[in-house]
Amino acid sequence: MNVRKWPVVGLVLAVLWLFVRGATAETLVGELLIGLAVGLLVAFAFRNFYTERTAMTRNLRAAPYAALYLGVFLKELLTANVDVAYRVLAPGMPIRPGVVVVPLRVQTDAAITTIANSITLTPGTLTMDYDEETNALYVHSIDTSDRDSIVEPIRTWEDYALVIFDEERKPGDPVPAVPARSKGGDATEETDDDARRGVTRNDGGERDA
Repeated sequence: MNVRKWPVVGLVLAVLWLFVRGATAETLVGELLIGLAVGLLVAFAFRNFYTERTAMTRNLRAAPYAALYLGVFLKELLTANVDVAYRVLAPGMPIRPGVVVVPLRVQTDAAITTIANSITLTPGTLTMDYDEETNALYVHSIDTSDRDSIVEPIRTWEDYALVIFDEERKPGDPVPAVPARSKGGDATEETDDDARRGVTRNDGGERDA
């Protein structure tokens, strides 16, 4: 069932308004009405910037996955904040900063941008670059000693994004291999195991692009 897109966008903006305002049980109705007024007005004003209609059935199917994505992101955000704070308070804790190559299954700009921004918003990691040719993200991490711990939440986000953005591939499909040579090819101390895992480091033991 296809419906006009701007009212749907307006409704989403109204829900976001409730979160931004921190609505309580007492203020929920009032804040929802304000959110709808503002959200629908903004969505109508910018309706020419997106497609006129949207598939409502697909949106309803994607909604639970969007909620799961948000839940996992908030969990990782909290965990990463604690981890970074602990490293600041315990200077003796080993830190091995560097770049990890993460090949993606998602292909649409919206999905790639969502995952890249999620990585950057999580303390301790930063999306440095995207290689369109290999469809891979270059992620800088505060500690690359355990690549799997960096990649695991990204794969979880990607599983949900595959459904949310109606990608060609589906959750559970094989993950692409790490590109044979990363953009950090000038690193002088990259071991065979590092190359296989998509991690680069420099002479000082620190890992870098």
